[in-house]
Amino acid sequence: MLSYESIQLELNKIFDKDNFSIEEVKKNLKKYNNEFIVIKCGGSVLIDPNLFNIFIQDIAILKKLGLSPIIVHGGGKRINNKLNKLNIKSNFIKGLRVTDIKTINIVEDVLIEFNKEIVNALQKKSCKAKRITSKEYNIISVKPENKELGFVGMPTKVKTEFLKEIINANEIPVIAPLGLDENNQTYNINADTAAGAVAKELKARRLLMISDVEGVLDQDKKLIAEINSLKAKNMINKDIISGGMIPKINNCIDVASNGVKGVVIIDGRKNHSILLELLSEKGAGTLIRK
Repeated sequence: MLSYESIQLELNKIFDKDNFSIEEVKKNLKKYNNEFIVIKCGGSVLIDPNLFNIFIQDIAILKKLGLSPIIVHGGGKRINNKLNKLNIKSNFIKGLRVTDIKTINIVEDVLIEFNKEIVNALQKKSCKAKRITSKEYNIISVKPENKELGFVGMPTKVKTEFLKEIINANEIPVIAPLGLDENNQTYNINADTAAGAVAKELKARRLLMISDVEGVLDQDKKLIAEINSLKAKNMINKDIISGGMIPKINNCIDVASNGVKGVVIIDGRKNHSILLELLSEKGAGTLIRK
């Protein structure tokens, strides 16, 4: 782990102004020491090379600081691009891709290839990382979500002991949202759902949901820094939270109500939002608590 002076120097290289005091950093490092931090990454971060590089840099810094990040990545846009190239039309039910046997094979290939890219990028930053996919070290058991969706799975079990072994070996787990059923058939899992399942099973201190939204906005479209489950449900009932944010928020509420101390929705389009959330008092995005 870096000394506090080295930490300050490292952060000063990234931020133009004083986003952090060393006291803030010390306090937050103490808070997250020996705790699990699950980071779900999706949206533009996964297709914009600059944002991707910043994401990798942030994870590498967290690791240098002695924290234990666990990555769960999406890949929807890459999957869309691949299916479009093959002239395969995608149908969605409540935001979930209908996945037949041909599609699941393509989805699996795309996610495994992307998983390797993330691991390789971390290794270039001198971070040890381990690929966790349906083909290598699978940790998620699933059952079918429903017949209409085909090979879309709902997690039933997460092999947390294996995850802890990886972390104890000073490696970063990089988890693809794929799982196997009792017959070893691969299923696609919604990445938010997969990350939530991992965070709940580990009783993580934080689940960070990185996507293309600023966070939860109030009726005046202003960012809400913190919200509890009851208020979030009321905002859904009043249509202040609507559309694609509803399943995202419901997943966050479920996670926050099942052993995870806080779930944060942050905007991956903003530079170094992960570091701002975890190391500064100001934070980034919206913190959702029970």
